[in-house]
Amino acid sequence: MRLKEGVESLGLDLPPRSIEKLENYAALIEKWNRVYNLTAIREREKIVTHHLLDSLSVLPCLAGRDFADVGSGAGLPGIVMAIARPEWEAVLIESNSKKAAFLKQVSIELGLSNVSVFEGRVEDLKERQFDIVISRAFAETGEFARLSMHLCRGCLAAMKGRRFEDELSNLPPGVKVESVFPLDVPGLEGKRHLVIMNLE
Repeated sequence: MRLKEGVESLGLDLPPRSIEKLENYAALIEKWNRVYNLTAIREREKIVTHHLLDSLSVLPCLAGRDFADVGSGAGLPGIVMAIARPEWEAVLIESNSKKAAFLKQVSIELGLSNVSVFEGRVEDLKERQFDIVISRAFAETGEFARLSMHLCRGCLAAMKGRRFEDELSNLPPGVKVESVFPLDVPGLEGKRHLVIMNLE
């Protein structure tokens, strides 16, 4: 699926410049993947559906001024969100030095002035809080909440696949599920969900 068509299917209105940056980001993933093994997905079309459109699908469910992407990896969903929402300040948290180097290079090459990279563990980021703390493939939901709740002044958002309900019984004290949004990602088979949690 072409990126522009997928964006329109999600009901998002992104300017041509943002679409171009997303295309360039996909090309950078492809290029760096040959050396750094950033992601198991290597074909451009699957990068678009499984990574870019999957990351974009959460945007209608979220509101805020800033966010942290915990365990950002190749920048998913953080880089994608930062491109689509340039008015949001983004902090990408990644402990792997090679992946953190990739994130820094991407933000430079794409001119993402709203992005900064924290190279380290989420529990080591102190004295900072965010409207949105999001994770895509970092840990099971309870562990993500436990390690990240100190960063949260708004909501914790966990991107999940089809089966996730059992994880919700392991939330730490003081964290409750506010809502679960089903995500319909164009070109992607299988159910996806966004679990929104608040601090009590």
